[in-house]
Amino acid sequence: MPGAEQPYLRYVALGDSQTEGVGDGDDTVGLRGLADRLAEHLVRHAPGLRYANLAVRGRLAGQVRAEQLAPALALRPDLATVIAGVNDVLRPRFDVDGVAGHLEAMFEALTAQGARVATLTFPDLARITPLARPLSPRVAALNDRIRRAGRRHGVVVVETGHHPVVTDPRLWSADRLHASPIGHQRIAAALARALDLPGSDDSWTHPLPPAQASAPTLVDELAWAAGFLGPWLGRRLRGRSSGDARTAKRPDLLPVAPAAGGGRTTGVTA
Repeated sequence: MPGAEQPYLRYVALGDSQTEGVGDGDDTVGLRGLADRLAEHLVRHAPGLRYANLAVRGRLAGQVRAEQLAPALALRPDLATVIAGVNDVLRPRFDVDGVAGHLEAMFEALTAQGARVATLTFPDLARITPLARPLSPRVAALNDRIRRAGRRHGVVVVETGHHPVVTDPRLWSADRLHASPIGHQRIAAALARALDLPGSDDSWTHPLPPAQASAPTLVDELAWAAGFLGPWLGRRLRGRSSGDARTAKRPDLLPVAPAAGGGRTTGVTA
């Protein structure tokens, strides 16, 4: 199995909006995101790396399994990331056994084919926005199941919630649900460290430089609810998703060029 001494050459990312890169760029100039950033790290030590990103925003864990697992297996990755479940946590009805079952099925299928698989646990959303406090038990339950499934299948599990820096508002976009560019960079660095990639370290856990910032007020919370939570709930009630009619941004294994000067998108050679 590839690792620190034998580089990965085929990386496939499965998931939802975080893996697609929402919050890091936009649909006009292109999304970058944690998976693109991890691919850029990988290619520095493996010039022959090819990378596919099958993630689509809004997908539930069961949809990720149904839509992305078979294409991922067909690409025969030696490295795969599987990050899903937050959209399930946010739904009115949450079945932790069902969500964990979908994640474990993906872990099992990919590792059985010989891929190294990495995933992560999720921070307590109440630490990012107090209005999400009722969701804390759901996040804790899902994280526990991810850890147990990861141990059963030899999956690398990155613990994101244990470090105070993850609650820094600068790591989150304005909607408080998606990582900001800095947040995506930190997640990619955490995955690189957990995979023991050359050049990785624990600096992703370090706090950001001090900044002049005030604690959110009730007015801030209400503005966030009106601007982001309300529209999200409206789509759910209408049975719609932000990912409707969308397909994977990078369905095929393509070469990757190292990022130059912090560029926004992953370089792809023809």
